[in-house]
Amino acid sequence: MFLSILNLIGILIVWSIWIWLANQPFTPSFSLAIALAGPFASIPLVFVGRWLLDRQPSVVRAVHITTYIHYLMVIPLGAAIIEATRYAQHQVLYTWSTSLPGWLGLGIMLVSGVMLVLVIFNLALKGLGAPFAIALTRIVATEWLYAWTRNPMVLSAFAFLVGLGLWLKSSLFILWLLIVVSPAIFIFLRVYEERELEIRFKETYLTYKAQTPMFLPFRSGKHTA
Repeated sequence: MFLSILNLIGILIVWSIWIWLANQPFTPSFSLAIALAGPFASIPLVFVGRWLLDRQPSVVRAVHITTYIHYLMVIPLGAAIIEATRYAQHQVLYTWSTSLPGWLGLGIMLVSGVMLVLVIFNLALKGLGAPFAIALTRIVATEWLYAWTRNPMVLSAFAFLVGLGLWLKSSLFILWLLIVVSPAIFIFLRVYEERELEIRFKETYLTYKAQTPMFLPFRSGKHTA
């Protein structure tokens, strides 16, 4: 009951902040500052969360800490994406425009968007959960998309944002993804999420982790579909 109320409050806060940001007439410089600061702001949260996990590595504690960490991280990351998109649309980036056609970006967004939906169904059916604190998975999803990579959600979301950058014709947006966002996400996955999953699922996750690549899709043949 407590987690349900916390999730409801968290969702309302996150969406309220994002909607407020999207409607603010920020200057391009301020938008750029938020786009750069957002991912970096999430990194201290990762290490604080890891420290809290290691202090008392119990399943119940891991669930509660992960709920807080998820909501605290999506606020600055979502804000960064909103402002990076706004900045990419500004005229100051015309000199950073890509030569690739916009329809290529739309195509990538369409394919990766479908993949994102499939990952959600994958987690719901095979992990009995969702890709967020709203419903943390109750078992390790090791089949279908998760038989190829441990992070199909991250790969699909990243591909979607790359497609968005191509559609916006912004080379700087794509560079921002590679240089600023990617390290922050990698640190979260490696430092916090893997440890949290080890605590909740123990040997089941450790075996899956040893058999399945972190990112590069590759099916070892050791999983059953």
